[in-house]
Amino acid sequence: MFTGIVAATGKITRLQPLEKGLRLTVEAPALKLGDVAIGDSIAHNGVCLTVIAKKKASYQVDVSRETLDCTVGLDQQGGEVNLEKAMRLSDFIGGHLVSGHVDGVGEVLKFEPVGESHELVIKAPKGLAKYIARKGSITVDGVSLTTNKVKGRGFSINLIPHTVEVTTLKRLRAGAQVNLEVDLIARYVERMLSGPK
Repeated sequence: MFTGIVAATGKITRLQPLEKGLRLTVEAPALKLGDVAIGDSIAHNGVCLTVIAKKKASYQVDVSRETLDCTVGLDQQGGEVNLEKAMRLSDFIGGHLVSGHVDGVGEVLKFEPVGESHELVIKAPKGLAKYIARKGSITVDGVSLTTNKVKGRGFSINLIPHTVEVTTLKRLRAGAQVNLEVDLIARYVERMLSGPK
């Protein structure tokens, strides 16, 4: 589990093809790796991946073809990624509960300054729109955010300067794709109300 509070950004410095997927080498000098062990989880743009090798300021993870097919941003050498180590039960939850399992890919419709902040407008995939509520929680590329407005499949978010500064969201432009994870509670409520099919 994660909280959606990005600890650092890292860079994918190497992509090694596997039979079905990729092995990534991630340089992350700003992420404290001293307490990270082989087998631990780290979220990369909201995608939970397992550490398989580690050095002082870098580590490796394997990404399956399934994960690559339903996410964005993990197959670009030189690409920057938002990073968060898995939370401990004793950790403070500054964002919201995030599983690290991306539900779908959204499209950025707008990313523009509004005063000192930025307005981010995203169109969600059709099947996810029902889980997104005004003033609810959503994870965009691993960042826990609060929705301001929701209309149809579109929703808007206000990004404060700190969030823009310390995450990869500052590089977003209209037409860009982002990983989305909807609020866990919304998914379970929908399942309870609809029942098994």
